[in-house]
Amino acid sequence: MTAKEIHEKILVADSHCDTPIMLRRYGLDIGRRSDTGHVDFVRMKEGGVNASFFAIYVSNKWEPYECTFKALEALASVLDVLDRYPSMAALATDARTARELKEQGRIAIFLGMENAGPIHKDLSLLRLFHRMGVRYITLTHARNNEVCDSCATKEKRWHGVSPFGRELIAEMNRLGVLVDVAHISDDAFYDVLKYSTKPVVSTHSCCRALCDVPRNLTDQMIKDLAAHGGVMQINFNPPFLDKDYSLAVAPLLDAYEEAEEHFRENPVANEKRMKEAKKDLFALPRPSYKRVVDHIDHVVSLVGSDHVGIGSDFDGIEVCPVGLEDISRLPVLTEELCARGYSFTDIEKIMGGNFLRLL
Repeated sequence: MTAKEIHEKILVADSHCDTPIMLRRYGLDIGRRSDTGHVDFVRMKEGGVNASFFAIYVSNKWEPYECTFKALEALASVLDVLDRYPSMAALATDARTARELKEQGRIAIFLGMENAGPIHKDLSLLRLFHRMGVRYITLTHARNNEVCDSCATKEKRWHGVSPFGRELIAEMNRLGVLVDVAHISDDAFYDVLKYSTKPVVSTHSCCRALCDVPRNLTDQMIKDLAAHGGVMQINFNPPFLDKDYSLAVAPLLDAYEEAEEHFRENPVANEKRMKEAKKDLFALPRPSYKRVVDHIDHVVSLVGSDHVGIGSDFDGIEVCPVGLEDISRLPVLTEELCARGYSFTDIEKIMGGNFLRLL
């Protein structure tokens, strides 16, 4: 069986796309092919992607009630676009529905929440978001919150998971909402494994052994995640794939994000600055899609093929690996896995089966 035939036969699932950001920020119509962002239904079809988790992202910088409002706004924008294109995609909340939609030639769109800020400290809000379709929650993002500490902060508030975080994890376990350990501190990671009675997931992370940054997981963390029945989904973000690139790109990303912020406030006055920052950012040589498979290889070498998958972070990253410029290019991963000798069964697991098993 060729790589193309394998890719068409299996159920391909991406566990983390930030496409709701594009819906809210730019009013993007993802029912049509677009040159904006990395994801739309047309390019998903071209890439053979059958299922994707759209992440309802909220910033740790926002006030609590703003977090809840913006989460509802993002969720509503996803449901609106699904209503507009029912022949192309539909909301899914379990693996069986995803498989049924694949048979119908439609894409399964799942909902995740990136940062538990919209929950406040109110478990009834968790239950409400679950009823709306949310099936995983990334406990925090770039700062500490009421649930746990972030990997991105030097100062730690809880030195792991907070007392409320324990309650939240227990209720997520009861409801069937996956606990996502991406973005959280190492201490919080181990608290999650301690307190969760169900397998947990890292929806978009990489291997610290191949790229030593706090956002990635150590070999021991990967082993312990797998021992708990969990799955690690490999992120496509180049700064998490390669340490040399991460160091070189850091000042360029800072300049780009600052230019983008000013551009949003005043596009006319800041157009030149924005173009220059973007040109500098994209001029830096990026790691290729093969580096993504290097990280998959590393996880497999540690814990086997049952505990790894893909979580692109498309629409949430500024640059992509060479050869993986948008979601339409996903078949190159299947091709590379085939080239490295992976079996049909292993590829089926890695490209979606492992993550869907947790649902």
